[in-house]
Amino acid sequence: MNIPHVRRPGSAPSRKRGPAARLSAAFLAGAAAAALVAMPSTPSSALSQNDPTASRPWPVREAGVERYFEQVRDNPARLRDFLRSMPKGGDLHTHLSGAVPTESLIAFAADDGLCIDRTTFKAVAAPCPSGARPAQEAISDHDFRQKVIRAWSMEDFKDTSGESGHDHFFAAFSKFKAVTGAHRGRLLAEVTKVAAANHQSYVEPLFTPQSPALVGLADSVEWNPDLPRMRAFLLADARMKRIIQAAKEETDSELAEHRAALGCGTANAQPACEVKVRFDFQVGRTYDPKYVFTELLAGFELAEHDPRYVGVNLVQAEDHPLGLRDYRLHMRMIRYLRSVYHAAHVTLHAGELTERLVPRQDLRFHIRDAVETAQAERIGHGVDVMYEDRPQQLLRTMARRHVVVEAPLTSNCQILEVCGPEHPLRRYLAVRVPVALSTDDQGVSRVDITHEYQRATRVHGLTYRQLRDSARTSLEHAFIQGRSLWRSPGDHRPTWACATSDPRTGHLTPICRSLLLASPKAALQWQYETDLAAFEAHYTARAE
Repeated sequence: MNIPHVRRPGSAPSRKRGPAARLSAAFLAGAAAAALVAMPSTPSSALSQNDPTASRPWPVREAGVERYFEQVRDNPARLRDFLRSMPKGGDLHTHLSGAVPTESLIAFAADDGLCIDRTTFKAVAAPCPSGARPAQEAISDHDFRQKVIRAWSMEDFKDTSGESGHDHFFAAFSKFKAVTGAHRGRLLAEVTKVAAANHQSYVEPLFTPQSPALVGLADSVEWNPDLPRMRAFLLADARMKRIIQAAKEETDSELAEHRAALGCGTANAQPACEVKVRFDFQVGRTYDPKYVFTELLAGFELAEHDPRYVGVNLVQAEDHPLGLRDYRLHMRMIRYLRSVYHAAHVTLHAGELTERLVPRQDLRFHIRDAVETAQAERIGHGVDVMYEDRPQQLLRTMARRHVVVEAPLTSNCQILEVCGPEHPLRRYLAVRVPVALSTDDQGVSRVDITHEYQRATRVHGLTYRQLRDSARTSLEHAFIQGRSLWRSPGDHRPTWACATSDPRTGHLTPICRSLLLASPKAALQWQYETDLAAFEAHYTARAE
């Protein structure tokens, strides 16, 4: 989904780790320092749920934990307890403002002295205009609070003749935009707290730094379909350079706010301080081409100069008229920019469509163009894949190239009404397209990653091994820098440097230690395997 930022002229509005085999504090400090060094990534690992030998890097008590999982599969409370404590890797598809719990947004609105319109429930600046109430009253007045929560999220939403789930979802962002437009570090603190509580170690939030400045830059130029010339116009003076520098400084300030909110580096540091963060630069697709290209260019430029920004993504409703009209143009823009820049990875919202939203001809090529033209390494949603031209061939291409599907199951059900067996999740898994369960906008959807794992179990019938491979996939395909712990894509066995090390005991050979210190990605994967070993040992004991 998208988080609308600045409206363009003439555009429509968008919408605790386990105890066993822990790495030393000195090691983690070294790995954290290495995290700021941009390093080329090796190819990513695919899901291997159909190959029982490929997902056993080190001997684990797999049978016991699988037995326990099957015992609790049909017991919602015990299943959630199991899945909540399960290490779940990272969230690769999460929009920053849409990921913050609604209750936190209300508290932030009150802290900032904002007001909330009683009819539209849009947050606005003080003094409160006629028909608005202080946001503070949404804390003290239970009924008003519930109305705000329902307006700002999918809480208790039911389709009506006047508003669909799709429309209610996207409308929520403009209602709380005044809250999320400031204090981005505070938002990030909330997101990492939720991740830590759900035993995730990595998040890759989407947002747009310096959006107003980029709009101003785009306003000053005319659109030129000659992409190299358009890029040259935008880089002709120092304005883009100044915007990139301002984005870096803005990020410094926001990360300082994030650390302060969590007490990082103090005796009262919260567990969320350990969650690693990288950012994807999100670009709105529902505007005229010059705005889209300007933001795409900024995303690629920023990744070259700041290793905290690792990816570029097109967001907002894929069925928007401008998004549909310019879809292939957008893919060509990205393909061109990929030929010029080399640091940024690409993940794209693609196939978040149904016949209910668009004509059938618009279902025939979006995922394919994202994969083949824009050369996306990951796609978000991918719901309409079976409506694509030659879908089986496309699925084989995605499997061969290890193109990940970021799958937010609840979001797909709420917005697209694609739920249960209608969802292509199992089709992707059947042909070994790598899948990483994700949340999309967990605050708006009123879910967390544990809920998505539970939905994958109860609704889609995934096994424990498939869930575990989703978590491994999320780290293997994270855009965080460095070499992988695994020896090759689709092979969840350790690379030769760590083949004789053991995360169950903490035994690290010097050469494996060197890899982990040099590669933030491998360090994350090693820590995951360490936590996984402790988790599986615990639940194996409960099953016996």
